[in-house]
Amino acid sequence: MKHVIILADGCADLPLEILGGLTPLEKSNTPNMDEFAANGQLYFIKTVPDGMKPGSDVANLSAMGYNPLDCYTGRSPLEAASIGVTLTDTQTAFRANLVTLSDEENYEDKTMLDYSSGEISTEESRALIKDIEEKLGGGDIHFYGGVSYRHLFVWDNAPEKFNLTPPHDISDRKIKEYLPDNPKILELMKKSEEILKNHPINKKRVEMGKNPATSLWMWGEGKRPSLQIFKDLYNKNCTAISAVDLIKGIAILAGMKSIDVEGATGNIHTNFDGKAKAAADALLKDNADIVYVHLEAPDECGHQGDALGKTKSLEIIDEKIISYIRARLEEAGEDYAFMVMPDHPTPVSIKTHSSEKVPCVIYKKGDNKNNPYRFTESFAKEYGTVIENGHDIMKIFLEY
Repeated sequence: MKHVIILADGCADLPLEILGGLTPLEKSNTPNMDEFAANGQLYFIKTVPDGMKPGSDVANLSAMGYNPLDCYTGRSPLEAASIGVTLTDTQTAFRANLVTLSDEENYEDKTMLDYSSGEISTEESRALIKDIEEKLGGGDIHFYGGVSYRHLFVWDNAPEKFNLTPPHDISDRKIKEYLPDNPKILELMKKSEEILKNHPINKKRVEMGKNPATSLWMWGEGKRPSLQIFKDLYNKNCTAISAVDLIKGIAILAGMKSIDVEGATGNIHTNFDGKAKAAADALLKDNADIVYVHLEAPDECGHQGDALGKTKSLEIIDEKIISYIRARLEEAGEDYAFMVMPDHPTPVSIKTHSSEKVPCVIYKKGDNKNNPYRFTESFAKEYGTVIENGHDIMKIFLEY
């Protein structure tokens, strides 16, 4: 039996006027997901434990079968593992976003225009981070390049507590009341603006009508984590496929194989075809028992307030990811089970994550319940089995 997990990051949502009062899941044409819902088993899952923030770090740990209350130490240490940075016990890691702030003279008066600097390319952003490391790094402070706008800041012997806000939580807002309370981090953010504002890469981006990367924004701090090896927990080999360092880092720390796909960007322009082929090859050629295919596009569209893009991304996932993997497994004569779910909602109306339960469907080849269900939030809420501890879903899935 081959097990396929399709993690459509942030795809759960609320009804939207622009979609005629429907959610993106309700509006989208997703025949595979809907067939799974009609013939398989719906669930309604709490992926974010009470008292924890609804980040993709916490929620993906749950989806992967780990209890965040037991193992979570912060987001950035997970991403550090993907970048190849091994943290010591005395180091604290932070996510360092390259963001676009408005151009008021005083830093405190600026507005968060774009948490992703126009989804800046990895090539451009790593050149910027290299310059920042040369000018601001050294001693206890270092910066490391990641993917697109997502980078790493490591501080040795840092203070224990911080009050930091994710930049995607404050889109279009004045940053004054969300600035870090730590003077060193605020100083580094301000100094980064001085380095970036006249950088040739940013000047060229402005000339091309793209958002420049005008500042670093630190958040997501944490210490070195320790995860149990996935195979020791579930006696299965799992391969993860994702464009983002967070998921790659979790996979590495959990002893999974992590596959990089050329052209995978983490947005709606990612290489969907390449991800689908990599997943099918992992199952059929590399003998993986499970593939965890993480797709960031719905989440990015949610953060951008793009309801139509979110709907389109779901249709592409259904058509190019699920259809392809399913067809390959059918051709090979393999028995299979699919699980489709988001990690958390990212409602278009608020442009950030929320903690509500999420829909999930598990379908095994040959299931034929023929219920009048679709894969939507409302059907899962009404007819789905409620799972209060999200990490339990992995054990349930692997029993299929």
